[in-house]
Amino acid sequence: MWAAQILLALIGLSAGVVVAGGLFSFIIGLGVVSDFADRTHTGEHVLLYEDCVALGGMLGNIFFIYKIAIPHGGFLLPVFGLVAGIFVGCWSMALAEILNVFPIFIRRVKLLRYIPYLIAGMALGKGIGALIFFINRW
Repeated sequence: MWAAQILLALIGLSAGVVVAGGLFSFIIGLGVVSDFADRTHTGEHVLLYEDCVALGGMLGNIFFIYKIAIPHGGFLLPVFGLVAGIFVGCWSMALAEILNVFPIFIRRVKLLRYIPYLIAGMALGKGIGALIFFINRW
């Protein structure tokens, strides 16, 4: 009985480590972290940024699994939502940039004059969608 539980725990932990490692490798491989460092001219701290991304993922999982209450969480929720939205937006844009989705789409549809409006529309849509989601959660 105990051996089966220990084996299942090891398998679950190993699978979690593999999936988390793959996700963080994907984020770093997309260049999101290095792009942030490049745009802010703080490239010498890129290893610290990568460590912070991994630590944030681990702490987020720990808080979620063990249901740890965060003091003043209601006050910090909009701040977290803003920061998480910015990160997810940059992550999706980095993925799209690597896949060259937007340049091909823009050339085929001939949207060269409307690119600023397209980007603003995507940003507004993402922001309004997040706002609706969080308003419905409360």
